[in-house]
Amino acid sequence: MKFGISKLSIVPVRFDPNDQSEMTTQLIFGEHYKIIESRNKWSKIEIAHDRYIGWICNNQNQEISEEEYKKLEKEIPTLTTDILDIIEHEYHQPIVIGSVLPTYKSDHALINNKMYKFTGKKTQGFSQKKHLIKNAMVFLNAPYLWGGRTPFGIDCSGFTQMIYRLQGIKIPRDAYQQAEIGTTLGFIDECEEGDLAFFENNEGKIVHVGIIMLDNQIIHASGKVRIDKIDQKGIFNSELKKHTHKLRVIKKII
Repeated sequence: MKFGISKLSIVPVRFDPNDQSEMTTQLIFGEHYKIIESRNKWSKIEIAHDRYIGWICNNQNQEISEEEYKKLEKEIPTLTTDILDIIEHEYHQPIVIGSVLPTYKSDHALINNKMYKFTGKKTQGFSQKKHLIKNAMVFLNAPYLWGGRTPFGIDCSGFTQMIYRLQGIKIPRDAYQQAEIGTTLGFIDECEEGDLAFFENNEGKIVHVGIIMLDNQIIHASGKVRIDKIDQKGIFNSELKKHTHKLRVIKKII
């Protein structure tokens, strides 16, 4: 078994090992993973924090030792909190919000025994729900991107996963997986801001997720990260003057 870490700001993770395959998620700086299969151009990986599996191009792969991987698994990750920041090694490199600073100490992260200087804002997460909405608002108007996890392109479940991760809470990658955790709430009136609402398609499959706000509002990624009204039927888009997503279940995660 081999292991790796992302030294690039954003790395596409694809469903199949070819450039035309859909991007199902992204690695961002400092995220580590197992390499479960290697080919001439591609590596199949399992991302450590959510066990998501996909393919990355080998020229974007950076191997680390099993010892370093195990060390990172034991750490409480330190994450960046500004939309865009700079990390310094031999050069200045832009990194996005939610980037991981491995083995962070005294303004430096450590990858393969090489130091990366970082003096920006960071967090190891909070347990208070009020910070969820504060972090979610940072992504407001970010464009929708299937498989995206950054303010420059994000999908609905990538959005909820990242917001919870900034709180120090791991949740799965896809909406249907996220719906399998937490405590089920029966009515809108029972929920608090920060709870997750899940929505289904005509076949009854969960295909969308958003974060509950105060005053029967929801912030979610649909076209862009936006705020809409929510009721027992689902999401009501005031611009279109209609319900756009059918409510399936509300879950309390924390």
